[in-house]
Amino acid sequence: MDMGDILDQWDSMQKQQLKKQKESVKNQVSHKKANAPTKEEKARAAEKDFEAQLRADNSKQINPMEMWLRRYGTIDKDKIAEEQEERSKLYDRNYLLNMKPEARLDLHGLHQDEAVEVLNRFITDCKARGLSKVLIIHGKGIHSHGSDPVLGELVRRFIEHDKRCGTSGHPKTKAEGGTGATWVLIK
Repeated sequence: MDMGDILDQWDSMQKQQLKKQKESVKNQVSHKKANAPTKEEKARAAEKDFEAQLRADNSKQINPMEMWLRRYGTIDKDKIAEEQEERSKLYDRNYLLNMKPEARLDLHGLHQDEAVEVLNRFITDCKARGLSKVLIIHGKGIHSHGSDPVLGELVRRFIEHDKRCGTSGHPKTKAEGGTGATWVLIK
């Protein structure tokens, strides 16, 4: 074998290797979709779409009424009026006087010290719950020793001295307690 034969053999081997490489590349499966854009192409397309969207949005004519509503919003005047009416009811004396008590406390059978503690806790709880009118049942003093009902006087003094208690009075009917009960408006 001379040098020319060796070179020819070398060339043929190189061509075979090149041919095998091309075939292996052809046989490889690409996970990329046919004609799918590259990352750079996607970024440029998104930028163009964004700019086109901005131009389209800027060229739109907005109805002046819609623009005003977007800027300032709407106000439901009926709802505001109803809320105001509800709030004013709570400050209307006649409404509160005729309103049914929202909570009741029965002091029957308690001694004066116990009654003061229970009454204080009851008023504190009612104030925390936001109640407006409560009923305190103290009895008429039928079983008390002496002429005046002890708990009735105690409740009256408590209401006069407690800042949380407002107007008070006795229920109109005997069924609601009459003079054996006292209703109180909580401030």
